[in-house]
Amino acid sequence: ANSLFLSLSLSFSLSLLSFNTINFAEGGFDQFTRSYQSYGVHRRSDSTLLLKEWAPGAQALYLTGDFNAWEKLSHPFTPKAFGKWELSLPPKPDGSPAIQHLSKLKVGLFHFSYLFRISPWATYVTKTLDSVTYDWIHWDPPQPYKCQHRRPPQPRCPRIYEAHVGIASPREEIASYKNFILDVLPRVKDLGYNCLQLMAVMEHAYYASFGYQVTNFFAASSRFGTPDDLKALVDRAHSLGIIVLLDMVHSHASSNTEDGLNYFDGTDSCFFHAGPRGEHSHWGSRLFNYSSWEVSRFLLSNLRWWMDEYGFDGFRFDGVTSMLYHHHGVGVSFSGSYCEYFGMQVDEDAVVHLMLSNYILHKLYPDCITIAEDVSGMPGLCRPIQEGGLGFDHRLAMAVPDKWIQILKEVKDEDWDMWNIVHTLTNRRRGEKSICYAESHDQALVGDKSLAFWLMDKEMYTNMSALITMTPVIDRGMQLHKLIRLLTHSLGGEGYLNFMGNEFGHPEWLDFPRKGNEESYRYARRQYNLVDTEHLRYRQLYAFDRDMNQTEDKYGWLSSGPAVVSTLDQADKVIVFERAKLLFIFNFHPSASFSHYRVAVQHAGKYKIQLNSDEVRYGGHGRIQSDTEFFTEPMAFRNQLRSFLVSAI
Repeated sequence: ANSLFLSLSLSFSLSLLSFNTINFAEGGFDQFTRSYQSYGVHRRSDSTLLLKEWAPGAQALYLTGDFNAWEKLSHPFTPKAFGKWELSLPPKPDGSPAIQHLSKLKVGLFHFSYLFRISPWATYVTKTLDSVTYDWIHWDPPQPYKCQHRRPPQPRCPRIYEAHVGIASPREEIASYKNFILDVLPRVKDLGYNCLQLMAVMEHAYYASFGYQVTNFFAASSRFGTPDDLKALVDRAHSLGIIVLLDMVHSHASSNTEDGLNYFDGTDSCFFHAGPRGEHSHWGSRLFNYSSWEVSRFLLSNLRWWMDEYGFDGFRFDGVTSMLYHHHGVGVSFSGSYCEYFGMQVDEDAVVHLMLSNYILHKLYPDCITIAEDVSGMPGLCRPIQEGGLGFDHRLAMAVPDKWIQILKEVKDEDWDMWNIVHTLTNRRRGEKSICYAESHDQALVGDKSLAFWLMDKEMYTNMSALITMTPVIDRGMQLHKLIRLLTHSLGGEGYLNFMGNEFGHPEWLDFPRKGNEESYRYARRQYNLVDTEHLRYRQLYAFDRDMNQTEDKYGWLSSGPAVVSTLDQADKVIVFERAKLLFIFNFHPSASFSHYRVAVQHAGKYKIQLNSDEVRYGGHGRIQSDTEFFTEPMAFRNQLRSFLVSAI
């Protein structure tokens, strides 16, 4: 207990010291975290261009590009204190800026030899088909996109649609922001998701990295369109009442040099730890030096850039486990013992960085939502900073999807352990909100497959037509798909997440184009055409997912207290619990239905069915009448004072 108190006190004291130091030295944290307004390239009202970079290891710095016919030495930066460099470019005689919109640029760096680099603050980079590396493109449109809609208020609880713009099409290609606006956003709205989480937006040279090897932190991926196209996407989502979260990667960076941060100033440090400490052995990427003043400036300003420039409403922080510990979670199995979370293995600099990130975001943007991807179960991750917590709003319940996949891989249908399932879904710290999910993008990556494909496998290719009788495999698979998702949604947390396409039981897996698959896009797409085909049963799964979200929106179980579980019957494979004054009844038995089944309830009165997975429109068999009414009896049952008989489950 003493070591826990000391660790929490240390983290809070260090974060307070950092905050006060920034306030004193930089004229306030607001100015410090808006450094994107002074670093990089900026046009003044008289069309003078001001450029600023931080390159402490550089011996000289130059700007070259289309504007000076690629003269390497004609436009040198002036060295300033603390490794900073500045350059001023007067306007042309006609009053226009010296660098035109969409011109190519490079930073010329001298560190024992002349090196080409892209500014870490570059806001737009592109790559031609015949090029190996990305080019820095000066983005300064004469009429930039202006958002028309305000941010929606923070939802009572997030129902998240996790999406990747590039795969959001049934065609074997890289889809666009514009395609997403037209074809995906209407589906998100119709399904009842109030939150869109976008992956792979921060520019990444390697498409198959799924966006997790970021090269350019201030640039929106040009594969999908222009910065204005992304702004239009966020703006359109806001018009539909949907908030938008960005998958934020501050846990590491790509090891690319010419078009990334690595060796930006010619040294292996600059933004990263020098030597082996600055390398992630498992990911092959570079690790930030969170104790560096300028790294803090860069990363904290990066958060504000995406909030201010694009209108995002919050972030899902990727790889938080890797940040929290010096061992990065590699080869470590967390048992839940508190000694695993506090001690010399904790990277206090990273902890302080995350605390500052959350403080600044929530102070400046009160409705901002932050979600942590942490597999370790760090205590206090979602507690207020003043308590010594890290200040996140939610954590991902990462054990839940792993449990579902493990069950489907290893356990026969008739051997499912109801107690173990419920324990996994409810095993979370009180006072720390969780986002629960049955599967995300992680579960569908190559080498694995979607839940629907685990359940129905190759029969999804031939037997999903509603014009033929359901086979036993399709029948059982569809029923379990609905039950798994509803149980996870209703019991597992204070928020819910679905990866695009899984709402209708998307088949197969995800595999991005790479040498190993001959650069194929076959599995790097979402086959929305399946749910758009009227005679296929994917529409039935889609309808259930939509109505599940609508029922939650009506009754608010995600924002209510934890569920009260009254029945865990291993023999019958039945789970019964109450939450938000709703009674949830699940029958997981592979072959048996039950009539006149008694269930316990807390509240007396009349009960009516609000959602019935056995309805024909959901691919069920219509054995349960949805308009049936049930009346409680003063008969004690399973530790409750009241109960009633359910005619059939």
